[in-house]
Amino acid sequence: MAYQTISQHPADESRHINVLATDALFLLKQLIATPSPSGEENTTAGLIENFIKTRGIKTHRLHNNIWAYNKYYNAGNPTILLNSHHDTVKPNEGYTRDPFRADIIGDKLYGLGSNDAGGCLVSLLAVFTYFYNTPNLAYNLCFAATAEEENSGQKGLKAILPEIGPIDFAIVGEPTQMHLAIAEMGNMVLDCTAYGIAGHAARNEGDNALYKALTDIQWFSTYCFPKQSAFMGPVKMTVTQINAGLQHNIIPHECHFTVDVRLSDCYSPQEVLAIIKANTTCAINPRDGVLKASSIDQIHPLVRAGVALGRKTYISPTSSDQGWLNVPSLKMGPGDSARSHMADEFIYVDEISEGINIYINLLKSMVYCLLHNPEAGKTFI
Repeated sequence: MAYQTISQHPADESRHINVLATDALFLLKQLIATPSPSGEENTTAGLIENFIKTRGIKTHRLHNNIWAYNKYYNAGNPTILLNSHHDTVKPNEGYTRDPFRADIIGDKLYGLGSNDAGGCLVSLLAVFTYFYNTPNLAYNLCFAATAEEENSGQKGLKAILPEIGPIDFAIVGEPTQMHLAIAEMGNMVLDCTAYGIAGHAARNEGDNALYKALTDIQWFSTYCFPKQSAFMGPVKMTVTQINAGLQHNIIPHECHFTVDVRLSDCYSPQEVLAIIKANTTCAINPRDGVLKASSIDQIHPLVRAGVALGRKTYISPTSSDQGWLNVPSLKMGPGDSARSHMADEFIYVDEISEGINIYINLLKSMVYCLLHNPEAGKTFI
């Protein structure tokens, strides 16, 4: 079916939004029922691609990423990116239900990826289709359903940014209870190795790599970076994994440990890494997929519009695909971050329809108010 243009009659618009919400729920159930761990999203990409195409909208695809533009795209206008991801983590052992069974029980829709971030993705797609046929918008819209968010992969949003053309700011769909995450910490994961010399434990031979690692681990646990962001707080380092030793009577010659680093806007990832290397003796290798801290100005029209709708602003401690963007971005979506990656994941059905309504009103305040004054607000993009 092809989506209609926006009606100005309240009853017609309400019916239109109800259709979009029903459609969104239909697609979300399909996505839940289709396993899509990071790097294996080919089938869900096909579902999304087909869903959009059968509604009369041209799509583009690279790897397992799907994107589309509004019908009356104008290269002279700024562009808003509407982005969320369709990959998931793998189900954990705590599930008491089939993680790929999309069941509605009471007011909850259960299933892996329902909350993180399927509800966000289908809601943003509904909003995109709501505006799709509207001519003379002050801003273009680009919807992108992307892959490999959960593992910060190289074939997700990062891969298509050179392909989709200039964007001026973005809404990134992650579960925030539809509040406004106006900044988020960046993320860098370090694989560290302390080296020693193997020997027999009974004769106190060798050089214990585990003890050497403990010295560095102690530093990671106590060091405070000199600059601390009043906006985001301090850079945070946490040792999360450790492995050493072959058997009980051999002094370990290597000790491997992992450090999760949450980055603020005070330091670049390279600056943080340089400070770490200057203060430790272990070998340090950053993993691919370093995400820098990101934010949007509190006086940006999009933020002001959200606050006017009664939404709260906050700083998100978690990272997302925002870290790939070099433009102002706002993290916002239906669902609750506390449910992400939990066993028996769910989203409330009403959160989807509510999310669609809030997204639409958020964008209306910009694209409609600016129709007759397209220069207004451009100093913020």
